[in-house]
Amino acid sequence: MAAPHSRRHIGPDQADTQAILATLGYESSAALAAAAVPASIAQAAPIGLAPALDETGALAALKSFAAKNTLKKQLIGAGYYDTVTPAVIRRNVVENPAWYTAYTPYQPEISQGRLEALLNFQTMVEDLTGLPVAGASLLDEATAVAEAVQMMARQNSTASKKGGVVLLDEALHDSSLNITLARAAAVDIPVVITTVDAASVAAYEGEIIGAVISNPATTGEIRSDLAEVIAAVHDRGGLATVAADLLAQVLVQSPGEAGADIAVGSAQRFGVPLFFGGPHAAFLACRAEFQRKMPGRIVGVSVDADGTPAYRLALQTREQHIRRDKATSNICTAQALLAVVASFYAVWHGPAGLREIAATIHGRAVALAVGLTGAGLTLASDLFFDTVTVEVTDAASLVAAACDEGFNLRLVDETHVGISVGESTTDADIAALLRVIAGTHATIDTSSFEVTDGPLVDVLRSDEILTHPVFHSVSSETQMMRYMRRLADRDLALDRTMIPLGSCTMKLNAAVSMEPITWPEFAGIHPLVPVDQATGWLELIADLEDRLAKITGYAAVSVQPNAGSQGEFAGLLAIRRYHLANGDDQRTLVLIPASAHGTNAASAALAGLKVVGVKNADDGSIDLADLDAKIMKYGDQIAAIMITYPSTHGVFEEHVGAVCAKVHAAGGQVYIDGANLNALVGLAQPGVFGGDVSHLNLHKTFTIPHGGGGPGVGPVCVAEHLIPFLPTDPWSDPTVAPATDAGRPVSAATYGSAGVLPISWTYIAMMGDEGLTEASRMALVNANYISQQLADAVPTLYTGDHGLVGHECILDLRELTKQSGVTATDVSKRLMDFGFHAPTLAFPVAGTLMVEPTESEDKAELDRFITAMKTIRAEIDEVIAGDVAVEDSVLRHAPFTAESVIRDDFSDAVSHGHFSREKAAFPVASLRRDKYFPAVRRIDDAYGDRHLVCSCPPLEAFDIEAATESEN
Repeated sequence: MAAPHSRRHIGPDQADTQAILATLGYESSAALAAAAVPASIAQAAPIGLAPALDETGALAALKSFAAKNTLKKQLIGAGYYDTVTPAVIRRNVVENPAWYTAYTPYQPEISQGRLEALLNFQTMVEDLTGLPVAGASLLDEATAVAEAVQMMARQNSTASKKGGVVLLDEALHDSSLNITLARAAAVDIPVVITTVDAASVAAYEGEIIGAVISNPATTGEIRSDLAEVIAAVHDRGGLATVAADLLAQVLVQSPGEAGADIAVGSAQRFGVPLFFGGPHAAFLACRAEFQRKMPGRIVGVSVDADGTPAYRLALQTREQHIRRDKATSNICTAQALLAVVASFYAVWHGPAGLREIAATIHGRAVALAVGLTGAGLTLASDLFFDTVTVEVTDAASLVAAACDEGFNLRLVDETHVGISVGESTTDADIAALLRVIAGTHATIDTSSFEVTDGPLVDVLRSDEILTHPVFHSVSSETQMMRYMRRLADRDLALDRTMIPLGSCTMKLNAAVSMEPITWPEFAGIHPLVPVDQATGWLELIADLEDRLAKITGYAAVSVQPNAGSQGEFAGLLAIRRYHLANGDDQRTLVLIPASAHGTNAASAALAGLKVVGVKNADDGSIDLADLDAKIMKYGDQIAAIMITYPSTHGVFEEHVGAVCAKVHAAGGQVYIDGANLNALVGLAQPGVFGGDVSHLNLHKTFTIPHGGGGPGVGPVCVAEHLIPFLPTDPWSDPTVAPATDAGRPVSAATYGSAGVLPISWTYIAMMGDEGLTEASRMALVNANYISQQLADAVPTLYTGDHGLVGHECILDLRELTKQSGVTATDVSKRLMDFGFHAPTLAFPVAGTLMVEPTESEDKAELDRFITAMKTIRAEIDEVIAGDVAVEDSVLRHAPFTAESVIRDDFSDAVSHGHFSREKAAFPVASLRRDKYFPAVRRIDDAYGDRHLVCSCPPLEAFDIEAATESEN
């Protein structure tokens, strides 16, 4: 019989577990967990899941789900299009742990590969949209539209203060309209769905904040008057956002050329599978003067300590954990891995290849249109890129007939059908469609089609696209493979080392869990297919939601939120809607402890709620006296409290039940942030010990990989009374006002990032009750082992009543910093020289490092980290003793590249005679055999913010010989 998956997932084997427990003074992991978790909340019974499957059984079950899905040619469109993922990208990125196990590039020196790929993405988006600044991806097209609306309201504050409105083009996709309506209502931004053209904008009575213009329309129409509409919006003092199709932009005039201020859309059709709705990277580009109001992340270019150009996340003061409720958005996890795929798609094909793909798609759409009109049918528009909408007598019957022939078309309304030609659509498919729709029989040959002969001739772009050499650098698969490998080698991901990040669990992403996501029966399903074609998907999702409900103790779960931050927003929106339904309009305040995750406050603001801080006690727990004072002061204004449990300070708070009871007594709801559920599964259930709602992070506790910053899934779990307020269908009719006692949609697709849900399903199914519970116990064991072993070198800031931490510990460097001047940042950079990713820096307490080893790390890796930290402590002691000044120390100069330590003038230019090459690069003997060198040295963040560059720099910037000659 095959070994249970838990043995493969949990790092320490039985002997090492006993050795660790012996040092901690416990006989078993269960005994340690019983001491760490308060008895008042301890789970009394097993979770109640089905018996664990082995890997073969899990794959068989997934194949059974997949077999129930029906694959057709997906011509539905509506923001999701047929695309071909190049095998070289699928194999070397999507299926490569060097890419999918990477963390968000907050430590840029060890993230240069994924930062370059994301910078390529930004450059691609900037070129295609004709705008100078783009971000490193958003979550989906619908939320990108909503983010643009909020961005326009922030930027055009004069019109906002005058009570202005945002005009939403009725030609937008229904999901974009519904998501935007929900988000705008939450923060009181007035929006109006209307026809957006020059005449209607000019005639609109009232102040205009801005307008969102869809080009193409959801029915496929390309606007010939885009510049005139944008000019009309500007004449009214408004800003203009264009919702664009990125592949269409290869051919048609860009939003920037037409005068747009912002452009948004999806990069899905750049090689990212349909995935039943996600994950897909969205984009937002804007004018340069708007860059500090942008949501999400921007990759920028700075320089390192040697003056070498280096990539980094720019403008980090906009990050939600710093600005909290003043943040531009609550986005924490973006769709980084999918943005990487899209950028490599552009590199692989290059501008000529993209033009060929776009022109071929357009040519076949034109052939379809010519055939339909030749048969006497009427088109909704003669100006289109890939989507032809045709008027018919009985649309439903036609869609059903096409389905029988293997094609999924879009039922627009009773008399209109949409057909969106995709990358894999063939001439034979066009002929078959003409036979089904018009009854005509013709041979189709589009090989000689020229774009200049088609309907787009008057709106074609005349400027060059993707001019940077990176998009002209690949002509063979060998080159492409090596480019992706070269970038991966510049990173430090989980396939090389433990990533000991507190509050950002980075555990094993088992290959057996990853394998099924690219199966065509999962990846090739459009989110708007008929229900009977997605039976397997729906059964898998329902089963996963049921398992998550059992694990958490809640009544129901929705997987629609496509990131943890969106799960937070969905939970708070449910609380807000619940109070409004009960007539408690005044409940608009959220109590948030000082130790809460940074996104909590930002999510509260997006949900239209105001933040009231609650102090922490000296032991890191919630200060009950301050909580009582806030409840007394605000009373029936309190909507909820947001609790992170175990706390972000790394401990199980004994009085969490009392906190929940106090807020409930005041009429508020209890939101328990599930980001730290990795310490609770099988041990305690937030839905039982006091929570009304939680979000989960499937990319943390339930092994969806982080992907360099996404994909993420943030299911929202609720108690019985909040079920009516769970996220609703984003594709409902946006012109029909939703019920006042119902929820609102939060993501573009009904099931969010469904494509990665098989990963979590597989993990849970293979671990079973005992495996999941033991994983939680071992997370506690490993964290306590690190805390205890480092107690004399770097003490832990907070512990519980038994001197134990939760699944993470905060290493307190503040006293050492006072004595030596060595900062937590110095330690983070020095850890790179040992081949480690840094722990979480300066959060939740400035001057500290928060460490979470997870249950997946074996004892040898834990000991390697402990040795590294003790060695660094010895280096700090040298500074304290006065043997070396902190400015001259190896710590302040870390990290070291291979180039820096082989320089002939190392002693003069790098160490200034204060430390040796060996000490710099090989501080412990084990590194002599296996050594990772960062691609760049310490990066100058301040320089990067002062000189913001967020597109690919010219190649000569990296020409070392040219740079040396210019210096001489």
